[in-house]
Amino acid sequence: MKRIELEGPDPHFIGCWNLEQDSLCDALVEFFETHQDKQEAGKSAGGVDLEVKNSTDITVHPRDLESDEYKAIREYIDRLFDCFKDYTKQFPFLGQIMPNTDIGSFNIQKYLPGGHFKLPHSERTSIQNSFRILAWMSYLNDVEDGGTTTFTQQKIEVTPEKGKTMIWPAEWTHAHAGNLVNAGEKYIITGWMHFPHEVR
Repeated sequence: MKRIELEGPDPHFIGCWNLEQDSLCDALVEFFETHQDKQEAGKSAGGVDLEVKNSTDITVHPRDLESDEYKAIREYIDRLFDCFKDYTKQFPFLGQIMPNTDIGSFNIQKYLPGGHFKLPHSERTSIQNSFRILAWMSYLNDVEDGGTTTFTQQKIEVTPEKGKTMIWPAEWTHAHAGNLVNAGEKYIITGWMHFPHEVR
């Protein structure tokens, strides 16, 4: 992986990398397309609302990763953890209090032309999701036109590029929106990180 510097205020607390593994991104897209039985309309906090979010999603649960058919996704999670370790090097205090992380259920998403998640939102907005510390996302393909991600308060707009991966705080400070896909398709994999469960 290769660290990417995003333009914007310093510090903006958005870590960014290029996975430099196009074949892995392709494998995740292939997984999505060959598992149509797992696809469903994308949901936001209010459920399915195409005015808020217009996507097709597959939800992956931690137990799924034990299956051989999820091999590419397991490999991706390993690469994501490398990004997390580099993120904690950039912000050592976080590394002290959170040297490891757990990842719960997460999503692979597809946006067709006209697709979006255009309502600015953050990832920790209620007691139900207060355990989230960080959010993460990788773009799995280049998008012909549109589909950028805007972090509204940092005034940062990120162009979708295959393998580009971001980690950022799940807090309201990093509200963001997925802008309209004008042409082509957009695939992402995205989820959340939280403190590991303690073994008692």
